[in-house]
Amino acid sequence: MSELLNVYADMALQARSVAGLARDAALQASAAVEVEATSLVEYRSAGNLLIIGSADVALSAAQRLADCGLQRTVVITDDITAEALPALSEEAAKAKDDPTVVIVYGRVDKLSGHLGHYSATLATPKGEALNLSELAGTQYPYFDLVLDLKPEPLLGYELPPFGYYPAGRDAARLERALAEIPEMTGEFEKPKFFNYNPDICAHGDSGLTGCTRCLEACPAGAISSAGNLIEVNPFLCQGGGSCTAACPTGAIIYAYPGPKDQIARIRAMLEAYRAAGGTHPILLFHDVGRGTERLRESAADLPERVIPVLVEEIGAVGMDIWLSALAYGASEVVLLDTEEVPESTRRELDAQLSYAGALLRAMGYEPSRLHRLAVDAGRAADWLVARPQIEPVAPASFETFNEKRGTLRLALDHLYEQSGAAVEVADLPQGAPFGQVLAAADKCTLCMSCVQVCPTKALRDGGDSPQLKFVEDLCVQCGLCETACPEDAISLDARYLFDWERRREARVLHEEEPYCCPSCGKPFATVSVIERMTERLKGHAMFQNESALRRLRLCGDCRVIDAMREELGEPRKPKVYGL
Repeated sequence: MSELLNVYADMALQARSVAGLARDAALQASAAVEVEATSLVEYRSAGNLLIIGSADVALSAAQRLADCGLQRTVVITDDITAEALPALSEEAAKAKDDPTVVIVYGRVDKLSGHLGHYSATLATPKGEALNLSELAGTQYPYFDLVLDLKPEPLLGYELPPFGYYPAGRDAARLERALAEIPEMTGEFEKPKFFNYNPDICAHGDSGLTGCTRCLEACPAGAISSAGNLIEVNPFLCQGGGSCTAACPTGAIIYAYPGPKDQIARIRAMLEAYRAAGGTHPILLFHDVGRGTERLRESAADLPERVIPVLVEEIGAVGMDIWLSALAYGASEVVLLDTEEVPESTRRELDAQLSYAGALLRAMGYEPSRLHRLAVDAGRAADWLVARPQIEPVAPASFETFNEKRGTLRLALDHLYEQSGAAVEVADLPQGAPFGQVLAAADKCTLCMSCVQVCPTKALRDGGDSPQLKFVEDLCVQCGLCETACPEDAISLDARYLFDWERRREARVLHEEEPYCCPSCGKPFATVSVIERMTERLKGHAMFQNESALRRLRLCGDCRVIDAMREELGEPRKPKVYGL
């Protein structure tokens, strides 16, 4: 509580009017909301440093760290031998002769890991991969820290792992790295930023790939495919949060704080703001790093109806939180962008904003109620000052949980009710997490492959009837059904159906009359399945006689009986076959 208030205490936020006093009350109310604690991720570093780069710059860096108690291994990437080293700078020459510096010549072809646990392999002319730690003869099985001075970093993530410093040829980044590396020895902790529920993950099924939104959104390379599910490396995760905004089911949610607690804070802020007489509130989400600095620089000029909301990263809040904020009475939601926000996070935020904007537009609201603000500090205040006063909706009273889809439904239902709009459907951009599945009647054979892979049970069979049913409220547009369909009969249509009864009803996408076994009369397939199977197999070597082809039209039991009768030479009963 005090930590959050301390962030704003030094900002000199103005309170010269009712709105300013109401903002103070809102911040106090937000800080009073207790949030569920997350677990911690622990790192241990003994100071075993790997430096990679050309001879002069890498050895010079090693020498500058000579008095820091670090074990230094230098991989010289120049195409030279130890005997043919060019003239070195004074610092590099000292490092070359330093017995505490291990020098290896070659090319690092693979680097992976995190603070306290980096592994690297060295490529050889024969194509072998040698363990660099073993080759260097250090007492540690892994490297704790990596200073990468190559022009192109070995790890190209937008958010590099902790302990990895891709300084390249940037002198300023090198100076920052050399200042920080000596402090990176010991034990460290960070929050575990995410919770993952594999039961509702739509990544894959039966070896097929469906949703990959979180993998594409992660700027830290922390998420990988693990077959039907995903795997999140907590040591690589740095809390960017764009994966949680992208996830259509809520299988992965932010945990620092969780969405339920974050929304509870927002609701408390807005209620306190209104109670203190404030009107037309704008929520300004900003991160704990550069975003807080930018806000501090422009705090004196910030309109008093703008309420700052501190988050770990702006990518950690998505549609469920934005739309809930509007439903609870915010006039606008603004995300304060800075130069430190990864480009992949911006792309995902803009995609989510396009979905939410389409929903707002369909209901008659201005899509600009949600905005990513990417301007300099002073200009941010100017932009906010110039914003017109947009009337908020009557505040909602619903309670939320850490269930993304449910929260979105509640927020959208309230906004729709308040809008008075008569529109039934909002057309959404491709990739949106809402929509319907379409089945082409001339292609679908009711094989139910789509039903087998649907992760949310939006697609269902008809029980005893040959039907394909669909519940739109459960569909997340993951595409698994489309991938699984052997007939290319399935397509996706991104949209939002506002009528909750129609969203929840199981409607029939396709149905056929059942096909009954001509021998015993038992229904076991559809006419289209039998016809297509017969058509496709009639050219097969095993089905070149009339009896084999006719047997395809029998149920499994009768097919076996018929084959045995033919083998034993028993006469067939008349009129067994035929449609």
